[in-house]
Amino acid sequence: MSGWRDIRDDFPVLRQLVGGKPLVYLDNAATTQKPRAVIEAVSGFYERDNANVHRGLHALSMRATEAYEAARAAAARFINAAAPEEIVFTRGTTESVNLVAHAWGAANVRAGDVILATEMEHHSNLVPWQLLAERTGATLKVAPVAGADAEGGLDLDALDKLLSEGARLLAFTHISNTLGTVNDVAALCARARKAGAVTVVDAAQSAGHEVVDVRKWGCDFAAFSGHKMLGPTGVGVLYGRRGLLDKLPPFNAGGGMVATVEYGRATFKPPPERFEAGTPDICGAVGLRAAMDYLDGLGRGAVAAHDRGLARLAAEAIAAIPGARLIGPRPGAERGGLVSFALREAHAHDVVTFLDRDGIAVRGGHHCNQPLMRKLGLASTVRASFSVYNTEEEVAALARGVERIRRFFA
Repeated sequence: MSGWRDIRDDFPVLRQLVGGKPLVYLDNAATTQKPRAVIEAVSGFYERDNANVHRGLHALSMRATEAYEAARAAAARFINAAAPEEIVFTRGTTESVNLVAHAWGAANVRAGDVILATEMEHHSNLVPWQLLAERTGATLKVAPVAGADAEGGLDLDALDKLLSEGARLLAFTHISNTLGTVNDVAALCARARKAGAVTVVDAAQSAGHEVVDVRKWGCDFAAFSGHKMLGPTGVGVLYGRRGLLDKLPPFNAGGGMVATVEYGRATFKPPPERFEAGTPDICGAVGLRAAMDYLDGLGRGAVAAHDRGLARLAAEAIAAIPGARLIGPRPGAERGGLVSFALREAHAHDVVTFLDRDGIAVRGGHHCNQPLMRKLGLASTVRASFSVYNTEEEVAALARGVERIRRFFA
């Protein structure tokens, strides 16, 4: 491969025009585009192997089961889990977090306990813990971010104080979907472990962009979504340490997760089947495996350097525009593959609308981070987020577009 631009040919959607302009897709933190390898894996499954898994003895069912379980093994390798049995397929990060909140929470959280999250959490890693606190009588506390624009990342002294107050669980994101802040997962998990707290890591913004190693992290649970890492929508992964998964009660009930059933009682299969009631998204798992294989083929270290490099360029370019307020890490500081900003002269939705006329797709809004936005005194920001098919020329086009909008509204 002669360069990153060459892989754009692998993504059919990028060949289109939007408003007569070549599409510049910079909304990857919301969902990524799909390479032909994923599209062909999905269509190939439905063309040749479509059948239900685990309970059929005919050829198609056995092929489907083999493909589904091969995807589980691939996911375990992708994040360096100890065994495929530590991988539970879900509909995505949101369902994965809710699974832990219901199954682990029901078994382990009681009135008076402390559940700890952070101010930078996506609603999907905040609201489930709010509901758990309401169900159990526990208290949800939130570790703050530092700096007027959250440029300082997590306030670790405040976090340690909250952990020392008897937190049962620490839920936090690896890479903030709004700020681009990269948390030191291994260090945070070590802090939590020392305090006796279980850890839940939201890896939705990192699994498709960084090397994820759950054993190096030392986390108890981690969650990510297929559609944010070049894979299909509707499929995701919950990683759980086997020792914890073995102790958890079921989340959903139905076929596939039971060992024996009588009218008055049922017994349940071991993980991961215990948590995969009903017919799973078999084809989603097949497509997810193709996406993981694609990323591994590029080299995830190289992917991380590419995506972070574009975000660094974008942060520098946006920060140089008069009236632009960069949110999160300052230019030159470590950040994941996204940039959020507010323009003094224009509302975020206006910026998104005007950029769309140039064929540039970005996202404007609160990014499912309403409490953090209120703390920062903002209703919304513009977010540009990057993936493997984006280029430096597209970053330059973004900066030119934002400058034109500033001048127009000024």
